[in-house]
Amino acid sequence: MANMITCIRMICSIVLVCCPTFSVSFYVFYILAGVSDMLDGMVARYFKTVSDFGSKLDTVADFIFCLVCFIKIIPVLKLERWMFIWIFVIALIKLINLISAYVVQKKFVVCHSNPNKLTGFLLFCLPITIKVIDLRYSMVVIGIVATLAAIQEGHLIRTGNSESSNKRR
Repeated sequence: MANMITCIRMICSIVLVCCPTFSVSFYVFYILAGVSDMLDGMVARYFKTVSDFGSKLDTVADFIFCLVCFIKIIPVLKLERWMFIWIFVIALIKLINLISAYVVQKKFVVCHSNPNKLTGFLLFCLPITIKVIDLRYSMVVIGIVATLAAIQEGHLIRTGNSESSNKRR
């Protein structure tokens, strides 16, 4: 059941590619994908169907959803230079974390820590709130939370505590 919900997120993500950005259809599939992201883990835990396969499928679905959102949303946002620089720095920290996790633990690690979840939630809310909250203010809040989450993720990886924050499904 949880894996079916995850597959719904993949389908919604693919359909998003065909929807005009910020249209009604875009928001319908965007919100369905977001809700399915919250539900799949809860369903897996409730029905005690947590599995390694489900966790990996969830990561793939997250990647597809993020990639589609990046492709659809970034081109229509009016990002300023400082925003690009900040996004690049966060991405660089996360890349270093990914590499150091592989070096330290001999596997790729995705931390599902609370700050990372908060970052994901704030990023999810961005397209929904873009019409009412100035992008500069949203980017400062998201940037601070994402930076702190990336730094904490690096700390968890280097201290070997990423496994405890990695148990999701």
